[in-house]
Amino acid sequence: MNNDQDALLTFLKVLSDMSRLRILGVLATRNASVEELAAALNLKPPTVSHHLSRLRDVDLVQMSAEGNTHIYQLRAENLRQFSHLLTPEHLSGLADPIPEDAWERKVLRDFLNGEELKEIPASRKKRVVILKWLANQFEWNVRYKESEVNAIIKRHHPDYATLRRELIGYQLLARSQGIYWRIEPETLTAAE
Repeated sequence: MNNDQDALLTFLKVLSDMSRLRILGVLATRNASVEELAAALNLKPPTVSHHLSRLRDVDLVQMSAEGNTHIYQLRAENLRQFSHLLTPEHLSGLADPIPEDAWERKVLRDFLNGEELKEIPASRKKRVVILKWLANQFEWNVRYKESEVNAIIKRHHPDYATLRRELIGYQLLARSQGIYWRIEPETLTAAE
């Protein structure tokens, strides 16, 4: 982890406590002592001191002395400083790169048992993934009789008729006079 990630993680851990958030809420409106915070939030002074110590660790509050009393105030500028770590651009940098075909690979894992199609997906979006996979079982520039198409599909799922119609409907295979061939789909968004 880099320093920004460490700082963000520490910051979020400190803010993951409702009492600390409530303390910051009070300090956002006015400066207060431990006793005033304890009374306002119905907490014991040692508990408030513990939470203030955690908030000081991330530099969100500062203490000043007024006689024998310690007064705490919010360091709003430091709170704002963390906001740049919570932008979508910064947060996206924290994720590992996701391969573009990750979702398609997951669909294939979910619906295939080796080369056997467990079931035809009900979801159109998932069905397109399966149909593209099935279309890859056919060679480019080869003409197939319907019986050959059925035999190839049957190796993967017993409902060859439905899948054959779907391959035609989604324009992954073309058909003319009982002869089938693989075609490059223009776009599958219309069918989705």
